Amino acid sequence: MLDAELAHEREYVAGLYARLEELREEKRRQLAQVRRAGAVGTMQNVSERDAFAALYEDRLAQLDAVDDRLVFGRLDLDSGDAQYIGRIGLTTEDLQRLMVDWRAPEAGHFYQATAFDRQGVRRRRHLILQGREVKAIEDDVLDASMLSDDESLQGEGALLAALNSKRTGRMSDIVSTIQSEQDRIIRSSISGALVVQGGPGTGKTAVALHRAAYLLYTHRDRLKSAGVLLVGPSSSFMKYIERVLPSLGETGVVMASLGRLMPGIQAVPETDPDVAAIKGRLDMAEIVANAVSNRQRIPEANRILEVDGRKLTLTPRQVRRARERARSTGKPHNEARVTFVKILLRELTEQLTEKIEADNIGNNADRSYLAEDVRTARDVRIALNLCWMPMTPEKLISELFSKPAILEFCTPNLTPAQRALLQRPADAPWTEADVPLLDEAAELLGELDPAAGRGLAQQEHDRARDLANAKQTLVNMQAAGVDPLMSAEELAEQNREQEARQTAAERATSDRTWAFGHIVVDEAQELSPMQWRLLVRRCPLKSFTIVGDIAQTSSVAGANSWQGALAPMFGDRWQLEELTVNYRTPSQIAEAAVRMANAAGLVVSAPKAVREGRWSPVIDEVDDGAVVSRLLEVLPEELEALDGGLLAVIADGDLLPAAASALRKAYGHRVGSGAGSYEQDIVVISPREAKGLEFDGVVVLEPSTMLNHEHGKVGDLYVAMTRPTQRLRLIAAQPVPAGIVR
Repeated sequence: MLDAELAHEREYVAGLYARLEELREEKRRQLAQVRRAGAVGTMQNVSERDAFAALYEDRLAQLDAVDDRLVFGRLDLDSGDAQYIGRIGLTTEDLQRLMVDWRAPEAGHFYQATAFDRQGVRRRRHLILQGREVKAIEDDVLDASMLSDDESLQGEGALLAALNSKRTGRMSDIVSTIQSEQDRIIRSSISGALVVQGGPGTGKTAVALHRAAYLLYTHRDRLKSAGVLLVGPSSSFMKYIERVLPSLGETGVVMASLGRLMPGIQAVPETDPDVAAIKGRLDMAEIVANAVSNRQRIPEANRILEVDGRKLTLTPRQVRRARERARSTGKPHNEARVTFVKILLRELTEQLTEKIEADNIGNNADRSYLAEDVRTARDVRIALNLCWMPMTPEKLISELFSKPAILEFCTPNLTPAQRALLQRPADAPWTEADVPLLDEAAELLGELDPAAGRGLAQQEHDRARDLANAKQTLVNMQAAGVDPLMSAEELAEQNREQEARQTAAERATSDRTWAFGHIVVDEAQELSPMQWRLLVRRCPLKSFTIVGDIAQTSSVAGANSWQGALAPMFGDRWQLEELTVNYRTPSQIAEAAVRMANAAGLVVSAPKAVREGRWSPVIDEVDDGAVVSRLLEVLPEELEALDGGLLAVIADGDLLPAAASALRKAYGHRVGSGAGSYEQDIVVISPREAKGLEFDGVVVLEPSTMLNHEHGKVGDLYVAMTRPTQRLRLIAAQPVPAGIVR
């Protein structure tokens, strides 16, 4: 019976892939036909061709992204029908349904049906694919009468199969293992902020990823142009999940770590926790505002400016009055500067005119040229820049931290010791804690005067030329009997757009001011108040999915409670959901981690572990200085037990580079970092970098340093202990933290 069932499923799945290939070939032909037509004909024809090309390109990208494990489930219904569930919907040419998209409402039964509420489902079958081939089938029987039928019921359940599978350095596809509580959260309302709290192994990341894809599918009209931003805690994490969303049928999500949210900035981690804590505080917004105000200065005394051999006077009163009027516009610094400069240039021009007239030199002569003489005079340009300097965010923040006088002026509420922590060279690399400050500065500064780089007259000339060309084009179209369907201004604007079509994701990545329709934040407990401020600016609607575990907070600037983290930005526009089942961590390991946390005074949610592992945690107590040598001794045993699985060595401080160096000497190219890969089955990583990742086996070096680190939290050790899906070993020269041993 098993062979027959397996053969049937393989045949059906082969047919699905055949249909997928047909659709791909069809879209390739259509796209090639559109491209051959070229950019000729009327504007309407060109616009239609561009629209069809975009449609075919997007559909091809979607079809290419779902090749791996196209289908994962089948529902046998009370009606006698079988309904296949996959990454996208597929139909025959005559629109007979072959497969249901997993995000469609009728696919909800695949996740929500239980033996107590069958929802018309008799059996839920999981199809386990490797590449395009069905390797196994596993059945969940919901209708008890099937147990007495001559049915072939196979497998221990897809969930446990996924948990027991080897890790490969990429997140396993677990769309077929989402349980009912996860599915309910995934399909929650898009309005407001939804907080998904869950302990280790509860599937928080799975919920975040699938909710992003579900919202894009369900609210496509709202999100297709605005897009969804997915924020992860580190580059390693982003690499870990980079292929999951495309495999779910969505390719338009922008994925970024917090250090990549300022276009053009590649931030490095902030190594000093004290500095990160200061930069993460909300009052840094006031400090940045002070830095901007500091660039709007009033001279202490009159300044004498020379223009064409004549002396002009710029007074503090003039500057103060111009500054007040510029600030009253409410515009950002660089844009308000235009008003400031216009006022003073006009007053200085009037002053020069009066001097010339007083000399009785050609009273009736044309003096319109004097305004340009004043504007281009070296003394005038220097004086106005000293009073109101145009600034970039990078220059503002760099000078704030590199010039002690500016830092002292802008930080009246900081202590001298705190200012000393913030001081650094002007060429220091940007850190992740700097990114919200740069974003704040960009918001307050606005764009640089566009006329600064290219003469205003030249810009006006270009616009006039484009408009004239557009008007002539419309005349030609009308003469040919073609309705242009747009004005000359609209046509000129369209012609100025980039020739290369960009997706919403591409535009959003390069545009700091882009407003996303929804933001998903994973490991959100690590965010500082300033980082939350940045993200809320990216989504004015405050439509968020916030995923994390307060107990795993390791950042000094991170959250101690969801209320404390979210209330300043969201008020009461957020709701809390909690995941209660630990699918990943064996019960022996999960219980040891919870005991350790409780003994250290950390209150943690303790989700129920659904499986018991083969091994209890192993503790090696060694002599001082023997931690790395013991690691080398036991590693062959760990690798043999995991039988090709992924092993992580988690260490902190000086032990991290020492362990990495020793392992590379012993195992060569097999040793990597981050989430590992197919070629690297040993990774050496810090507890903070391990956040959000999972490994078959974990060896924790000197656990007490993660518990008692000067700036650390219990969360560091708690994170390290809850990364494995199979085995956990701790090697300690110092006393083992209380609670780990029962």
